[in-house]
Amino acid sequence: MECPSCQHTDSRVLESRAADGGRSVRRRRECLNCTFRFTTYERVETVPITVVKRDGARETFNRSKLLHGLLRACEKTGLETGRLDMVVDDIELLLQQRGSREVSSLEIGELVLEKLRCISEVAYVRFASVYRQFQGVSDFVAALDGLHRDEPPETGAASLAMIG
Repeated sequence: MECPSCQHTDSRVLESRAADGGRSVRRRRECLNCTFRFTTYERVETVPITVVKRDGARETFNRSKLLHGLLRACEKTGLETGRLDMVVDDIELLLQQRGSREVSSLEIGELVLEKLRCISEVAYVRFASVYRQFQGVSDFVAALDGLHRDEPPETGAASLAMIG
Protein backbone atom coordinates (compact mmCIF):
# COMPACT_ATOMS: atom_id res chain seq x y z
CA MET A 1 0.00 0.00 0.00
CA GLU A 2 1.41 3.37 -1.01
CA CYS A 3 1.91 5.97 1.73
CA PRO A 4 -0.15 9.13 1.06
CA SER A 5 2.67 11.23 2.54
CA CYS A 6 5.87 9.94 0.91
CA GLN A 7 4.55 7.39 -1.65
CA HIS A 8 6.72 4.65 -0.19
CA THR A 9 5.13 1.24 -0.83
CA ASP A 10 5.96 -0.57 2.40
CA SER A 11 3.77 -0.19 5.47
CA ARG A 12 2.79 -2.26 8.44
CA VAL A 13 -0.71 -2.89 9.72
CA LEU A 14 -1.22 -1.59 13.24
CA GLU A 15 -4.86 -2.55 13.65
CA SER A 16 -7.63 -4.25 11.63
CA ARG A 17 -11.34 -4.31 12.32
CA ALA A 18 -14.59 -4.92 10.51
CA ALA A 19 -16.31 -1.84 9.12
CA ASP A 20 -19.50 -1.04 7.24
CA GLY A 21 -21.45 -3.81 8.94
CA GLY A 22 -18.84 -6.44 8.11
CA ARG A 23 -18.75 -5.56 4.41
CA SER A 24 -15.24 -4.13 4.58
CA VAL A 25 -12.10 -4.19 6.70
CA ARG A 26 -10.64 -1.00 8.14
CA ARG A 27 -6.87 -1.07 8.61
CA ARG A 28 -4.66 1.45 10.41
CA ARG A 29 -1.23 1.44 8.78
CA GLU A 30 2.14 3.02 9.42
CA CYS A 31 4.62 3.80 6.68
CA LEU A 32 7.95 2.04 7.23
CA ASN A 33 9.78 4.94 5.60
CA CYS A 34 8.35 8.13 7.21
CA THR A 35 6.18 6.64 10.05
CA PHE A 36 3.08 8.48 8.72
CA ARG A 37 -0.10 6.77 9.89
CA PHE A 38 -3.08 6.33 7.59
CA THR A 39 -6.28 4.32 7.23
CA THR A 40 -7.25 2.01 4.39
CA TYR A 41 -10.45 0.13 3.66
CA GLU A 42 -10.56 -3.24 2.00
CA ARG A 43 -13.76 -4.34 0.20
CA VAL A 44 -14.77 -7.25 -1.96
CA GLU A 45 -14.70 -6.17 -5.57
CA THR A 46 -18.07 -6.72 -7.19
CA VAL A 47 -18.88 -7.14 -10.85
CA PRO A 48 -20.93 -4.21 -12.14
CA ILE A 49 -24.62 -4.91 -12.72
CA THR A 50 -26.27 -3.57 -15.86
CA VAL A 51 -29.87 -2.38 -15.54
CA VAL A 52 -32.05 -2.78 -18.63
CA LYS A 53 -34.59 0.04 -18.64
CA ARG A 54 -38.16 -0.15 -19.97
CA ASP A 55 -37.12 1.49 -23.24
CA GLY A 56 -34.27 -1.00 -23.73
CA ALA A 57 -31.53 1.42 -22.68
CA ARG A 58 -28.79 0.00 -20.47
CA GLU A 59 -27.03 1.66 -17.57
CA THR A 60 -24.86 0.58 -14.67
CA PHE A 61 -26.72 -0.10 -11.42
CA ASN A 62 -26.65 3.06 -9.35
CA ARG A 63 -27.19 2.52 -5.65
CA SER A 64 -27.72 6.22 -4.94
CA LYS A 65 -30.41 6.44 -7.63
CA LEU A 66 -32.32 3.61 -5.96
CA LEU A 67 -31.92 5.22 -2.54
CA HIS A 68 -33.16 8.55 -3.93
CA GLY A 69 -36.31 6.87 -5.26
CA LEU A 70 -36.92 5.25 -1.89
CA LEU A 71 -36.39 8.54 -0.07
CA ARG A 72 -38.95 10.24 -2.31
CA ALA A 73 -41.49 7.46 -1.71
CA CYS A 74 -40.89 7.59 2.04
CA GLU A 75 -40.99 11.36 2.54
CA LYS A 76 -42.92 12.28 5.67
CA THR A 77 -43.63 8.64 6.56
CA GLY A 78 -41.28 8.60 9.54
CA LEU A 79 -39.02 5.91 8.08
CA GLU A 80 -35.39 6.44 8.99
CA THR A 81 -32.77 6.82 6.28
CA GLY A 82 -30.75 4.04 7.91
CA ARG A 83 -33.60 1.62 7.37
CA LEU A 84 -33.82 2.60 3.71
CA ASP A 85 -30.05 2.15 3.39
CA MET A 86 -30.54 -1.41 4.65
CA VAL A 87 -33.26 -1.98 2.02
CA VAL A 88 -30.85 -0.82 -0.70
CA ASP A 89 -28.10 -3.03 0.80
CA ASP A 90 -30.45 -6.04 0.70
CA ILE A 91 -31.47 -5.40 -2.90
CA GLU A 92 -27.88 -4.83 -4.02
CA LEU A 93 -26.81 -8.06 -2.31
CA LEU A 94 -29.63 -9.99 -4.02
CA LEU A 95 -28.57 -8.58 -7.38
CA GLN A 96 -24.91 -9.47 -6.79
CA GLN A 97 -25.84 -13.04 -5.84
CA ARG A 98 -27.72 -13.62 -9.09
CA GLY A 99 -26.02 -15.50 -11.87
CA SER A 100 -26.80 -12.84 -14.45
CA ARG A 101 -25.03 -9.49 -14.63
CA GLU A 102 -28.08 -7.89 -16.26
CA VAL A 103 -31.32 -7.12 -14.49
CA SER A 104 -34.41 -5.34 -15.72
CA SER A 105 -35.58 -2.18 -14.00
CA LEU A 106 -38.91 -3.99 -13.58
CA GLU A 107 -37.26 -6.69 -11.46
CA ILE A 108 -35.61 -4.05 -9.29
CA GLY A 109 -38.95 -2.27 -8.89
CA GLU A 110 -40.61 -5.50 -7.77
CA LEU A 111 -37.82 -6.12 -5.23
CA VAL A 112 -38.34 -2.60 -3.87
CA LEU A 113 -42.10 -3.13 -3.58
CA GLU A 114 -41.55 -6.43 -1.80
CA LYS A 115 -39.33 -4.71 0.78
CA LEU A 116 -41.60 -1.65 1.17
CA ARG A 117 -44.66 -3.85 1.67
CA CYS A 118 -43.11 -5.07 4.92
CA ILE A 119 -42.10 -1.69 6.30
CA SER A 120 -44.63 0.93 5.16
CA GLU A 121 -47.93 0.64 3.31
CA VAL A 122 -47.89 4.35 2.50
CA ALA A 123 -44.40 4.18 1.00
CA TYR A 124 -45.42 1.04 -0.88
CA VAL A 125 -48.40 2.76 -2.53
CA ARG A 126 -46.40 5.91 -3.30
CA PHE A 127 -43.59 3.95 -4.92
CA ALA A 128 -46.04 1.71 -6.80
CA SER A 129 -47.90 4.71 -8.17
CA VAL A 130 -44.76 5.97 -9.92
CA TYR A 131 -43.18 2.61 -10.72
CA ARG A 132 -46.37 1.09 -12.11
CA GLN A 133 -47.48 4.36 -13.70
CA PHE A 134 -50.92 4.58 -12.11
CA GLN A 135 -53.45 6.18 -14.43
CA GLY A 136 -56.28 6.82 -12.00
CA VAL A 137 -58.03 6.07 -8.75
CA SER A 138 -58.81 2.48 -9.79
CA ASP A 139 -55.08 1.73 -9.87
CA PHE A 140 -54.69 3.01 -6.30
CA VAL A 141 -57.71 0.95 -5.18
CA ALA A 142 -56.25 -2.17 -6.79
CA ALA A 143 -52.92 -1.57 -5.03
CA LEU A 144 -54.65 -1.14 -1.66
CA ASP A 145 -56.78 -4.26 -2.22
CA GLY A 146 -53.61 -6.19 -3.01
CA LEU A 147 -52.01 -5.03 0.23
CA HIS A 148 -54.96 -6.27 2.27
CA ARG A 149 -55.08 -9.61 0.46
CA ASP A 150 -51.33 -9.99 0.97
CA GLU A 151 -50.62 -10.49 -2.72
CA PRO A 152 -49.01 -8.26 -5.34
CA PRO A 153 -51.60 -5.84 -6.69
CA GLU A 154 -52.57 -5.80 -10.35
CA THR A 155 -53.12 -2.31 -11.66
CA GLY A 156 -54.96 -1.93 -14.90
CA ALA A 157 -53.22 -1.37 -18.21
CA ALA A 158 -49.98 -0.26 -16.59
CA SER A 159 -49.41 -3.70 -15.04
CA LEU A 160 -50.26 -5.51 -18.23
CA ALA A 161 -47.81 -3.36 -20.16
CA MET A 162 -45.03 -4.16 -17.68
CA ILE A 163 -45.64 -7.89 -17.75
CA GLY A 164 -45.60 -8.14 -21.55
